Amino acid sequence: MSNSALFLVVLITAIVLVSAALGIALWLAPRSWNPSKGSAYECGIPTRGSSWMQFRVGYYLFAIIFLVFDVETVLLFPWATVMKDMGTDGLICIAFFFVILTLGLAYAWKKGALKWK
Repeated sequence: MSNSALFLVVLITAIVLVSAALGIALWLAPRSWNPSKGSAYECGIPTRGSSWMQFRVGYYLFAIIFLVFDVETVLLFPWATVMKDMGTDGLICIAFFFVILTLGLAYAWKKGALKWK
């Protein structure tokens, strides 16, 4: 069987299985239409006013900075486990990585992204 025929079989199988799963879910799902189902759920407390509201950009910046340093931590652990095998080249690479992260932190600090106003 050629690669294109195998790809076609896999694609058709995926389409059939996904369509079958969606069809069975629609067929077996309970149908209860209640006006409260369309409202936003806030811990059981009914919302007042519009549930669509703008958030300050500071929340997003704080979250992005958290993700950057979270990824840095995830990348640091594998490096620490193989540090002896990497030698000087590995040390230079991770030092460069830390310099970039430190510059990013300094930039965020200078711009005030870490201040909780």
